[in-house]
Amino acid sequence: MMWYLRSDGTYPDYIGWVMLAVVVIVTIAGYPIVAGTASDAEVPVTAWHVWYFGWLTAVSTGLGVVPFFFSEKVPQDVYLGVSNALAAGMMISASLGLLWEGMDTHDIPGFFGYKPFWRVMPGFVLGVLNILLTKRVLAKYDHGALAVPHMKAQDVRKVILIVFVMTLHSVSEGIGIGVSFGGKSGTQLGQFISLSLGIHNIPEGLAVALVMRSRGFTKLRTIIWCIFTSLPQPIMAVPAFLFIENFEPMLAAGLGFAAGAMIYVAIFELMAEAVEQCGPVRTGVIATAAFFLMTVSQEQMKGSIFDGETIDSSEF
Repeated sequence: MMWYLRSDGTYPDYIGWVMLAVVVIVTIAGYPIVAGTASDAEVPVTAWHVWYFGWLTAVSTGLGVVPFFFSEKVPQDVYLGVSNALAAGMMISASLGLLWEGMDTHDIPGFFGYKPFWRVMPGFVLGVLNILLTKRVLAKYDHGALAVPHMKAQDVRKVILIVFVMTLHSVSEGIGIGVSFGGKSGTQLGQFISLSLGIHNIPEGLAVALVMRSRGFTKLRTIIWCIFTSLPQPIMAVPAFLFIENFEPMLAAGLGFAAGAMIYVAIFELMAEAVEQCGPVRTGVIATAAFFLMTVSQEQMKGSIFDGETIDSSEF
């Protein structure tokens, strides 16, 4: 066996290692600039601070792949259905969290003075319609155009949808980071929101990883794709921070848009496929357990980290 082959006869994922190295370099290179001022309330927050905290929340999404480093076996057959059910339960929990956050924007001025409900719900409907349109576009490329080695066209569409919808929902979270840094509490509130999203992103990364690993993606490539789905967070955080008056009114509608897209994919794509692979009863039990586990674990982690913090809720 050649020296550069792994024990199972396959080649190492050189591209995955290179991309992971880039992530590490960017994370380390940005740290010294922020380290001296991140916790200093007297130093004004800059766009670079906001970008870096957004970058950290994106990188935390890759931590969702960690469980797969303790198991070399990629789920197949009925285990693929279990993975889909787990991912669906997690995504539904995250979606309801977005809706709740959108409904809680009473103090943020909206378009034409509408209350949060009338901004979140139209966004929700548009999110569902956007996924339906995306599916119609992808359906035209079943024969060869979506060809990926060792993957069926149906699996390719599923991966594209999950990456697309998780990336889409990160746009609103990025706006939330930027808006929080621009509030009265500045650094304190911005760090609170960033760390909360970092915790929130880990199980979301696991949801993406369950879909991608069960369809043959390497662990390193899965980490990169998980981080990719959260890249809109640092990208959108900066303009939201610089032009907070323009982005605040769009936050509730954006959260609803992302929630609608995520719920549709979770129920009509992942759960529907899980029912075919492992039955309705098992799918329901697994998805429900994943839903409650993600919801409870996030609340407990937030409480343990921010216990004793005093944050003015009117600034969310």
